[in-house]
Amino acid sequence: MSDFLIFFFVGALAQLVDGALGMAYGVISSTVLMAFGVPPAHASASVHAAEVFTTAASGTGHIVNRNIDWKLFARLVPFGVLGGILGTYVLTGIDGDVLKPFVAFYLGLIGAFLMFRSFRRVPRKRVPAAVVPPVALTGGFLDAIGGGGWGPIVTSGLLGAGGQPRYVIGTVNTAEFLIALTVSLSFIFAIVTGHWEDAPDLMSNLVAVSGLIIGGLVVAPIAGYLVRIIPETTLLRVVSILILALCATQVFGLMK
Repeated sequence: MSDFLIFFFVGALAQLVDGALGMAYGVISSTVLMAFGVPPAHASASVHAAEVFTTAASGTGHIVNRNIDWKLFARLVPFGVLGGILGTYVLTGIDGDVLKPFVAFYLGLIGAFLMFRSFRRVPRKRVPAAVVPPVALTGGFLDAIGGGGWGPIVTSGLLGAGGQPRYVIGTVNTAEFLIALTVSLSFIFAIVTGHWEDAPDLMSNLVAVSGLIIGGLVVAPIAGYLVRIIPETTLLRVVSILILALCATQVFGLMK
């Protein structure tokens, strides 16, 4: 029960930050799972299974509030799905211990980037069409590899290119449902075909996944209200510090 409560609060915190900024649910959840000793591929599979539910709830809220740029959505999804499939294939085809240093490095970069972004304001303009494919492809790939990355890469990339925050966050969050679903199905396909040789028992992370799902679903409806109270820069700095601290824990573990 204590493990369930831990992951419940992690899922709630991650969804709060994700609802506020359009990013970091996967990064926070996967980092905590790996800090508990879950291998990178197993952590990514668990987080994406949880995200299928939490992103559905988050995306529904954005659709109801008309926060979606459907033209941008249509350009994001195909490249994000392709990146997610490629990332899953790479992640499940190599030894998890070999991948851990690279995942830790990637998470460290994400944490540092979020901290940097909290001190920087970017002028708003229309997102150039040429920016979308590489950003979505990279976001989908790194999301599968690291268990999180779609939001940090895509949301930040589109905002950096001048996109309007309301529509960028709403569109990226809604598209993430399809990315998470694709990656989850890709993990299942890798298990069925035997490509993922060290695949875990599907029930081995049930407590963690259940906690992440329920925690995220509880917070999702109220995240919009809390965003109006907590400044964006504060949330960015808190999550970046959390990610960097957990990344440092992983690096310390690798040095043993």
